[in-house]
Amino acid sequence: MPPVLSTPRLRLRPWRESDLAPFAALNADPAVMEHFPSVLAREESDAMARRIMARIEERGWGNWAVEVAGGEPFIGFTGLSAPAFEAHFTPCVEVGWRLARSAWGKGYATEAARAALAFGFGELGLAEIVSFTALSNRRSMAVMERIGMRRDGEFDHPKLDAASPLRRHALYRIAAPGAP
Repeated sequence: MPPVLSTPRLRLRPWRESDLAPFAALNADPAVMEHFPSVLAREESDAMARRIMARIEERGWGNWAVEVAGGEPFIGFTGLSAPAFEAHFTPCVEVGWRLARSAWGKGYATEAARAALAFGFGELGLAEIVSFTALSNRRSMAVMERIGMRRDGEFDHPKLDAASPLRRHALYRIAAPGAP
């Protein structure tokens, strides 16, 4: 069974079938998807969720579903993944998140990301974890800085067209505690 990560307010847990509808709703929200190429149709969202579930089953870790303890049963995902593209910093493990707009501004992304980092450094023994986002995504960059990551330049995301205004990304890194 994949692990469940707990924080004072959140549970990062394996996905359930009941998560698919609220996940599709957040993926269809233009505000949530502002820094992605487009919103996702229900079929695309379900396919993404099933890929995430399969990776958690295979590895025992990944982008966990996030719920508010004693509250909302699904507000999005936070976790670790291995980017599926080549860049000067890959192979690597990335910490990332995508939360419903109703969950913004409450510190949930920061709290959940810290739990994912602790798992990556503690349980997985990773030496470094990265994160990246489109240069326009100031909210995510602020989360990266709050969790102790440091900006390490920019890159063109190879999966985005050269004409895309989202192509240029900021890269952030954090080393394991005690690492040089």
